[in-house]
Amino acid sequence: MIREKQSRIIIIGAGFAGREIAEEIASKGILGKVVAFIDDDDEKIGRTIAGVPIYGPISAIEEILGHCPADEALIATPAATSSQLRRIYTLLQRTNLSRIRILPRLAQIIDGDAHLIQTREISAQDLLGRDPIHIGLKESLAYLKGKRVLITGAGGSIGSELARQLLSGGAERLYLFDHGENSVYEIEKELRLLQEEGVGDAATIVPIIGEMQDSHYMDFILQRTKADVIFHCAAYKHVPLLEHNPVEAIKNNVFGTKNLVDAARKNRVPRFVIVSTDKAVQPTSMYGASKSLAEEIVLDSNGSYGDYIVVRFGNVLGSRGSIVPLFNQQIQKGGPVTITHPEASRFFMTIPEAASLVLNAGGVGLGGNVYILDMGEPVLIKELAEQMIRFYGYKPEVEIPIRYVGLRPGEKTHEKLWLDNERIEKTSHPGINRLLRYPIFKAGTKEVLDRLRPYCFFDPEQPELYRNRKELRQVIRDYLPSVQEPENEPVY
Repeated sequence: MIREKQSRIIIIGAGFAGREIAEEIASKGILGKVVAFIDDDDEKIGRTIAGVPIYGPISAIEEILGHCPADEALIATPAATSSQLRRIYTLLQRTNLSRIRILPRLAQIIDGDAHLIQTREISAQDLLGRDPIHIGLKESLAYLKGKRVLITGAGGSIGSELARQLLSGGAERLYLFDHGENSVYEIEKELRLLQEEGVGDAATIVPIIGEMQDSHYMDFILQRTKADVIFHCAAYKHVPLLEHNPVEAIKNNVFGTKNLVDAARKNRVPRFVIVSTDKAVQPTSMYGASKSLAEEIVLDSNGSYGDYIVVRFGNVLGSRGSIVPLFNQQIQKGGPVTITHPEASRFFMTIPEAASLVLNAGGVGLGGNVYILDMGEPVLIKELAEQMIRFYGYKPEVEIPIRYVGLRPGEKTHEKLWLDNERIEKTSHPGINRLLRYPIFKAGTKEVLDRLRPYCFFDPEQPELYRNRKELRQVIRDYLPSVQEPENEPVY
């Protein structure tokens, strides 16, 4: 085995996070050597931490590296705003550093407990969007202490981040449920590594592979796990793909949710939280329609069995299949960056912020309610693309072209978080609002589900309906007329 030369590391930020990371690097010895801290605090500049000098200000980083050469930088400023991070990154880009890592804001959320294992290569989404709302994670997760928590879709973007943050919640067990073998394997491996490195509490991690579409299995799993809380994140989410597979969208997102909710009620799970989307509001797509129905199934099930709530929000930066990874790929191949419409906009927040607010809402929410996360103002997709192009050091339109390709099937130019005739009220918790709503399905969900079932599951008395996507869409449009009707949609 060839041992590489030890890296000389500078740490941006001489606060608690920077100090803890430096101590860990020193204790392990082989990971590199911290040669300097760089900070803007006049009271810290000129001092030392464990013999390591603190230089500053950060704006003088090029000059500092001239007399204190380094190979890589580690940004340990978890309380920094997005604009401050952009400034730091711009300054670091001007140097000859071979690597720039960042300690994500998750470390700040975990109430002053930072670990080297949490650092990663800096990416565009670290610098995009508004400043997140900071939640004291340990305090907000007190309701989960000693509980058994099941996450569906645990390998997805939101589900896996919930699992990471739940390590600090004091839960007795974390059940990681997903139908993807590899995704369960990856998040289980990551959580165990985090625990080995001292992150979080000693929760027992249990991976579970399975299908929500199997109602008997869901009942069996909830009998065995005796879950106290369910965070339901599992869903097919890709809008254009589900327009081409509308039956599967309903079968998985609607009937899968129904199976899970029924099993939860039967096994008296006290708290159930479904993660929903702004695309459920006046849906134009089958994905949006499926989530609108899933919301109603959960709300209809609230009652004596426990508190069943909906948490709804917009897009998250960097989730799988979302626009940020797509823009990354397009920029790295030299463009063009493709945008559906020059006026297209979306609500955005980071994955860690969305997850922490979902966890908080899960504790404070009252059953039978929809809670809307405060997403701030919508962001023009064009502006997001331009920011990302600049992150990679290019000039928008000059070096990387932007092309408009038109809205894809099921997509909107703008999204809403609630209907025009609805309103929201603030709760006592920042970033979480309660929706004052009107039921969408006046006849209840049973009638809708009874009509949809033979299109998703074979009924020998109505064989012609099985997988008839055209008629299924018409049934959906009877209840949600905003759903688009494509021209020349095939029957099957």
